[in-house]
Amino acid sequence: MPEVAIIMGSPSDSETMKNCEDYLNYFGTEYEIKILSAHRNPDEVAEFARNADKRGIKVIITAAGMAAHLGGVVAAHTVLPVLGVPMKGGIMDGLDALLSMVQMPAGVPVPTLSVGNAGAKNAAITAVQILALSDNNFKEKLIEFKRKGCKI
Repeated sequence: MPEVAIIMGSPSDSETMKNCEDYLNYFGTEYEIKILSAHRNPDEVAEFARNADKRGIKVIITAAGMAAHLGGVVAAHTVLPVLGVPMKGGIMDGLDALLSMVQMPAGVPVPTLSVGNAGAKNAAITAVQILALSDNNFKEKLIEFKRKGCKI
């Protein structure tokens, strides 16, 4: 049963978020992937977020570009940790997405990673760190990962 959900705002985010998948696979993390837009599918996004914990999800990773409302919409509808990965693109090449995510109002946290590939990788690592709080298997894998210089 997946413990991590990756939600991308667009199919074009898949190439970058493959990095996230690679890291989750390295750590042996079960995950699911959805493509849902905060603008095009707002009701589906809200429904997904409201019911994620009932399906065993413990961490949600969102990836979006430009206005990047996806993380905030998800966080507004769940008590689970929601991580945000700003995607490169648009006329500001990801800076707009980064600024959108880091300006979330109090009470709707979306911890935000770096833009693009590094953010996708760090989102996976952060999700595993959260899971490691209650799963020693993940903790041991993280210790080994750090020992190996943070490389997969």
